[in-house]
Amino acid sequence: MSQQVEELEPQDIVEETPAEDVFKAPSVHENELLSGVSYTHHAPIPEIVKSDLSKECVLGVDEAGRGPVLGTRLRFKAKVYADDAGPMVYGVFYLPMDQHKCLLNEKYHFDDSKALKPKVRSNLMQAICTPGTDLFECCGWATRVMSARDISSAMLKPTGVYNLNAQAMDATVDLIKEVFAQGVNVKEIYVDTIGKAETYQKKLERIFPTTMITVAPKADSLYPCVSAASVCAKVTRDAALEVCYQKVRLLGAQAEPPKSIADAWGSGYPGDARATTWLKENIDPLFGWGNQCRFSWRTAKDMLEAKNNGIKVDWPDANDDEQAMRMTDFYVTTSAMDVDEGPEDELTKWYGRPVAESVF
Repeated sequence: MSQQVEELEPQDIVEETPAEDVFKAPSVHENELLSGVSYTHHAPIPEIVKSDLSKECVLGVDEAGRGPVLGTRLRFKAKVYADDAGPMVYGVFYLPMDQHKCLLNEKYHFDDSKALKPKVRSNLMQAICTPGTDLFECCGWATRVMSARDISSAMLKPTGVYNLNAQAMDATVDLIKEVFAQGVNVKEIYVDTIGKAETYQKKLERIFPTTMITVAPKADSLYPCVSAASVCAKVTRDAALEVCYQKVRLLGAQAEPPKSIADAWGSGYPGDARATTWLKENIDPLFGWGNQCRFSWRTAKDMLEAKNNGIKVDWPDANDDEQAMRMTDFYVTTSAMDVDEGPEDELTKWYGRPVAESVF
């Protein structure tokens, strides 16, 4: 289903644009990002939890990078976010239940990452990753980076389309399962909803029946652990976009490309003029763009399909038996050859003879 694009509010664009000196967390894996591969990163289990695995913990889940394109998706009457540039990142964040509100809310004032200034988000993530801080000593976290290439290829499959909600659900479940597998005693899980909260919550309750699960809209503003997961996801994505942009900048055709991602891609969202201008100026008629772009999004599709922008390619249907050809169809048997052409040596027979144009 096509997404309806609306203009972003100026304040939204500012809040979604990465900080110019964003903290590069250990969850930013350059090789995987530049090759368009999805990957998962787990921070070490905090010592306070590792020393006593019976300690009850709370876990929050949130994402970054669906992007602000407003509209309806399938039957869910809700805002849907879709971003043209870079990966979608899911984050989980856990810590002992007795530290939940006093540490995250009262001391560090975690909030929805989009409600925090880019520099504040970056500083919070740096504290989470710095040994010796109470956030590092008490909290664990993990991220799943879903590359633009993998998202688009799954959504553009001719059959058995793997839509964004299903991909997001699987990323969430996998991250939670991996935390459980490390021995962490998670008793409560809070999740920012995908679509209808009740449906999503029932799915998770069937998978994790012994854990109290709450799925709610705006959970990143209601539960501190979800807010912290939001920060982990958002800062990881900001830094990942910076890595991707710097590579594109070095290989780009522009004589003097902008030095920062803020000046070139901006927020990366379709409603941001910087992003759409960059896409228009850097389109390749055959390949489009690189691994940083989501080809399944309408903005990219429209640009590629516009007159004189892209080269149209008709791919044969792999399931059409009438169109399918075998490798042996390109060879001529001995009986079909003209036997009156005269003697030929054994080596010529071994390698075969030229095929007539009529075969093609």
